[in-house]
Amino acid sequence: MKLALGPLLYYWPRDAVFAFYEAIAGSPADVVYLGELVCSRRHEVRFEDWLAIGRELAAAGKEVVLSAQTLTESEGDLKLQRRTAANGEFRVEANDWGAAHLLAGTEGWVAGPSLNVYNPQTLALVSELGARRWVAPFEATHAMIAGVTGSRPEGMQAEVFVHGRLPLAYSARCFTARRFHLQKETCEYRCLEFPDGMALQTRDGKPFLAVNGVQTQSASVQCLIGELPQMQAAGVDLLRISPQSQATVAVLQAWRRALDGDVAAREAREVCAALAPGRLANGFWHGRAGLEAA
Repeated sequence: MKLALGPLLYYWPRDAVFAFYEAIAGSPADVVYLGELVCSRRHEVRFEDWLAIGRELAAAGKEVVLSAQTLTESEGDLKLQRRTAANGEFRVEANDWGAAHLLAGTEGWVAGPSLNVYNPQTLALVSELGARRWVAPFEATHAMIAGVTGSRPEGMQAEVFVHGRLPLAYSARCFTARRFHLQKETCEYRCLEFPDGMALQTRDGKPFLAVNGVQTQSASVQCLIGELPQMQAAGVDLLRISPQSQATVAVLQAWRRALDGDVAAREAREVCAALAPGRLANGFWHGRAGLEAA
């Protein structure tokens, strides 16, 4: 199985982004997803910059994929979707069906997790449109993934989100701006203050959610490192790790060592727990509430 670094979900300063991917070039990641997935107002890194970063990573031996934005709300968003789909250099991950429409007939694109492909019939449809990689929905269970991969089209790879805060929902409203009594259009780019999202708690002080602009995430960090044998048996090809502001390379190294059998899964999980911005959970994989740890 290969390690994939998912797209950066948070808003970081430009220099931090470039430094991050410079470190990733020497990391165990086999595949790196790039691009602005969450909010079109985030302009620290622009489309041309993502292409430049991609070229550097490709030169370092990484497979580079451009991730298209999840919500398309304006003509500007649509233009960016078109540029991403027609970039001519890198494979593209579609995260809404508008992007899938733009990519239809293009061989080799990635059906992202936000397309919500839950069954073999829909997977066959995206395969007919040219997709050659399927990223399972974030809340997918082991049983569902095994059922889909067991009858997937020939040449279709399967990828699972295995480590990181889970994206749960997207909204036209920016929750970070609302927290500071600001409008989305005049948000003052407050997301820059929360490099791993803004953690929320219940009234009795328990971790609840994390807010990341228009995206709502889990407060806990999904970690499926203990489920590697099940993923191997299900025919999963790629394992997606989501970037975090600290120690992403160390997390990738822990996963690589577990994959290679250099350390036990329990030891690798302890490393991941020490580095995570929240407590670890794996409930969705086992058909339970996502915040639970089985």
